[in-house]
Amino acid sequence: MFVPPSFNAPEHLNSTGCRIKYSEGKGRGVFASRKIQRNTVVEISPVLFCGVEEYENFGKSTVLDHYTFKWKDGRTALALGLGSLFNHSTSPNVSYTLDSHTDSIRYEAVRDIYPDEELCIFYGHKLQFDPLDVSVSAIDPEPEDGWGGLSAVGNDSERPLENADPNEIVDELSLPFTMLKPPPEEEDSTSIRTVLAWVVDVPEPRHITALIKWLKTSGLEDPNLGHLKRIRKQDNRTTLLLSVDPTPPQLPVELGLARPSQIPVPSSAAMTLTSLRLKSTFWPTFYAPKRKGEVEPWSRGKVAWAREAMQVVVTEALKAQSEGELPVSAFMPVSYDEGENEKIVVARDTRTSASHPLRHAVLNLIRRVADSNLVHSSSSEHGSNYLLTGKMVFLSHEPCIMCSMALLHSRVKQIFYLNPMNKTGGCGSVICLPFLQGVNHRFEIFVWKEPVSNLVINETLDV
Repeated sequence: MFVPPSFNAPEHLNSTGCRIKYSEGKGRGVFASRKIQRNTVVEISPVLFCGVEEYENFGKSTVLDHYTFKWKDGRTALALGLGSLFNHSTSPNVSYTLDSHTDSIRYEAVRDIYPDEELCIFYGHKLQFDPLDVSVSAIDPEPEDGWGGLSAVGNDSERPLENADPNEIVDELSLPFTMLKPPPEEEDSTSIRTVLAWVVDVPEPRHITALIKWLKTSGLEDPNLGHLKRIRKQDNRTTLLLSVDPTPPQLPVELGLARPSQIPVPSSAAMTLTSLRLKSTFWPTFYAPKRKGEVEPWSRGKVAWAREAMQVVVTEALKAQSEGELPVSAFMPVSYDEGENEKIVVARDTRTSASHPLRHAVLNLIRRVADSNLVHSSSSEHGSNYLLTGKMVFLSHEPCIMCSMALLHSRVKQIFYLNPMNKTGGCGSVICLPFLQGVNHRFEIFVWKEPVSNLVINETLDV
């Protein structure tokens, strides 16, 4: 009969007060031998990787299947040290972060942990076993979740206790965030945006074919007019759209046409039927309702990547709070498809420690990107070191108007934020800066479905 080791097990050699003991109903676990302060790094476990095919053919059928983590690129990782011994809890007191740069997993206490208390992490919502602590007391319907609110962020992806295909597309309603879609544009006659275009009346319909051929060979074909129909028939008149060049085009003399004239035409396609009706009063316009405002397909793997990024945001914000700063943070991860030479940049609000009113998390992040690019660039003459072109940025709070403008100016692709700022937010609350007419860049905005309560701050504060 198997006899478990003595409960008087020695403390672990990481000197953080951890002891390996047996947990009732769970097997071996990690326990505190002394008080462990909140935000203490209790373990950094190096990992051993197993390729997707190798694990599917060999590792999956072994006992290791119960101890491994799913890395974001699909590989399976076995955590050394204490990493494989943390048990699951629906109210974890330890968070963890997968570090692809050091091939390790970092474990950190998210609240004070007391002597003889077990250290647990959250495996995810889809388990291959029945958790022992699934019930919530009716006396305390909103207990501390051990993640500083991170259960709202979710953590389904890291512990590979499910066999879901990472490439499977997740239904939009099941995503942990919602896309903030711009309101319908150009819905009244005063809001239609136009550009001056050259047109010419064509009295003889037989000349239309000749003019179309001439346009194709004259260099006047303009892709910027692709949203407009080439010919308008109105009041027994046939009019041909020519170009938006500043100078009038020289028409074929042999056709005997009148001089071209300039008229306002819509500058973009119609997104709604109301817009189509209004724009067509200027010039026949194409109806293209699906050209924007749609959420791109998200795979399970990419959703897991986003959740991991948001966990970094919350962890950094809570760290900042414990060190006397505002619990506001920003994170730019390596993209999901891991482009070459990409950097990870994380920043927090430092207005308190720096005694500087402009040290917002977003501004600090953009500054770090600029400084990093300047170090690795042979020249800064082009002035684009601060650009976040094509990047996704994760935020603990909705950025203020100043930070929203900084993100717009940096050409960021998408932002994701947890907590809205109803009185100061520049990405949907007070105003939605990237949706304004006249701005020279637009970025997509995603709002996490559940804010993290531990990060709620004064709603009148600019962040």
